[in-house]
Amino acid sequence: MIRSSATGILTTHVGSLPGRVDIADDGLNDAVRGVVRRQVETGISVINEGEYTKGGDWLSYIERRLGGFSPRPPAGPPVFTQGLDREEFADFYRVATAHGTLFAAQGQVAQRGRQNYICTAPITYIGLEELQAELAIFRAAFDASGAAEGFVTSTAPSSLEPYRGNEFYAGEDEFLEALAEAMRVEYEAIVAAGFLLQIDDAWLVALWDRIGIAMGIDSFRARCLKRVDVLNHALRNIPEDRIRYHLCWGSWHGPHAHDLPLADIVDVLLRVRAQAYLIEAANPRHEHEHALWREIALPAGKILVPGVVSHCTDVVEHPELVAQRILRYADAVGAENVMAGTDCGFGERTHKQIAWAKLRALTEGAAIASRRLTKG
Repeated sequence: MIRSSATGILTTHVGSLPGRVDIADDGLNDAVRGVVRRQVETGISVINEGEYTKGGDWLSYIERRLGGFSPRPPAGPPVFTQGLDREEFADFYRVATAHGTLFAAQGQVAQRGRQNYICTAPITYIGLEELQAELAIFRAAFDASGAAEGFVTSTAPSSLEPYRGNEFYAGEDEFLEALAEAMRVEYEAIVAAGFLLQIDDAWLVALWDRIGIAMGIDSFRARCLKRVDVLNHALRNIPEDRIRYHLCWGSWHGPHAHDLPLADIVDVLLRVRAQAYLIEAANPRHEHEHALWREIALPAGKILVPGVVSHCTDVVEHPELVAQRILRYADAVGAENVMAGTDCGFGERTHKQIAWAKLRALTEGAAIASRRLTKG
């Protein structure tokens, strides 16, 4: 069962941490031990391996683990280059793309282009050997660290879908179900290894700007609900209290002026079969949405993990601000139902010095909030 903050605000993060290494590198084991140890030293309560064992990328790692797909260029412009945000702020996006700063500070490695795939045969999970190696590396580092709880990330079918077309299955529903059934192997293996499973699902709502606005809110919500139901079916054999679900609006450093409001999708979020929900709550496009939780009842036994430090700015949050953000949520849903987190993964989106300073601010802010809650 995911621990609660009944005796003090616990801390965690979304998954990706700076220091990406090649998974074939002989230094991978040492790198994982190092990032695990640093999380513990920083005071993070619920840790992972920084996604080092995935090569630092929450999407491309699965290319090696799914059978039934063939590489093929997309029929039109890549999905990431589309959307109303791109149209309204076209000059900004041209400059940011040229400088490589949409995902990274200038001078760092920018995100590589995504490969597009077409399903041409039955979808199968062929990455079990690689997954087991990933889990073994983290297990060794975790056991040596003295950490109390660890999580491993995986990806929702709906966030794999934008880069995968279908020419094999009879229709969209059958394709989605097959994709989810293949991912079920990974989901269940993570939990069987003794870790919490975190499902990452950035594309579910990030598609609002690309396809949802034209569809209309009712049709888009129906689309999202269908994909949540497919995900829930893939999670059917895993206890809810072993599952975390991360929903965000995409982590690129852009305006996000057309993000779908959380109020329009919060019931869909809470429909996911998970105990903990990780959401963006620190960046300036979504920080105000803390007020929503005074109107929406968090279901009994659930845990809300708002981001209280953000990847979207290099300014390191003051611990006092972090504490204030935590206390807002504690007041709205109960301190025992809140865990302090990050908006999204830091990975290559934030310089390593800044990322670790933000995580330190996260733990210091959580300590301040805990003291104030104890005093009543």
